[in-house]
Amino acid sequence: MLDPLALTGRSRGHVVELQAPRCTLHRDAVEPFLAMRGAALAAGIDLVAVSSFRDFDRQRAIWNAKFRGERPVLDRASRALDALALPAAQRVDAILWWSALPGASRHHWGSDLDVIDRAALPADATPQLVPAEFAAGGPFARLDAWLDAHLHRFGFFRPYVSDRGGVSPEPWHLSYAPVSVPAAEALTVEVLREALCAAEAAGVAAAGAGPGVAGLEAVLAALPRIHARYVATTDAPRPGPGWVAAALAEALSPRSRPS
Repeated sequence: MLDPLALTGRSRGHVVELQAPRCTLHRDAVEPFLAMRGAALAAGIDLVAVSSFRDFDRQRAIWNAKFRGERPVLDRASRALDALALPAAQRVDAILWWSALPGASRHHWGSDLDVIDRAALPADATPQLVPAEFAAGGPFARLDAWLDAHLHRFGFFRPYVSDRGGVSPEPWHLSYAPVSVPAAEALTVEVLREALCAAEAAGVAAAGAGPGVAGLEAVLAALPRIHARYVATTDAPRPGPGWVAAALAEALSPRSRPS
C-alpha cells in the first residue's frame, strides 16, 4: 500500500524513471508496461506514454492555471469554456471533467499513464488527447482496438473509458490494477483533505499569501461530493489471466507489505 504522501503525490520513492521509452512509473508497473509495449510493437504499434507520474506540485500548477483562466478549460464535448465567467463551485466541476484535483490524481501513484501510438502520427504532429483521436477514423483508432483486446493481459485497464457522470471519457488513460486498485481505496476524503490543507498551510507559512490550491474554499466545501463523483467513480478492471489475477489478489490482500 502507498502511504498518504505517495497517494497524494507528495513523495516519489515508489517510482522509477525509464529512459526508453521516457516515462516515470511505479516500480511494480515497469515490467508489465514494457511487456505490453513489446506486444504492441510486434503488432506495429509504437505504444509510448505522453504523461506518466505527476507530483502534487505539477498537478497544482495545472489546476491553478485552469482556475485562473491561464490554461484552457473544456466542456464535456471538448469545447472551450470561459472559466472565469463561472462561479467558483461551477468552475471547480468544469476543471474536474478533464483534470484531477491536486492530491487526487491517479498519476501520483505511478500506476497510471496517458498513451499514444507514436507511429500513427507525423514526426512534427502533437497529440491533442481528445476522444476523437481514438474514435473510428482517428489516428489512434487502431491503438484503441488493440488496447481493448490486449491491455488486460498485462494487468492494465482504462478507468475512464465510459461516461459515468464524473471524469470525461479518456481512452488514452491506462492504469495498472495491482497498484491502482488498492491505492484508490486508500485515497479517502480525509487523506485528500489533509494534503490540500497541508499545502495551503505550507504556502502561507513560506510566503504570507501561499501558493496553495486555487478555489480551495469551494473545493473543501464540496470535497465529499468531489471524491465520490470524480475520484471514486471509475470503470473497474477486467480480471486478467494467470499472474495478473494473482498479482491483483496479492495487492488487495491485508498481508501486502507497505511501500
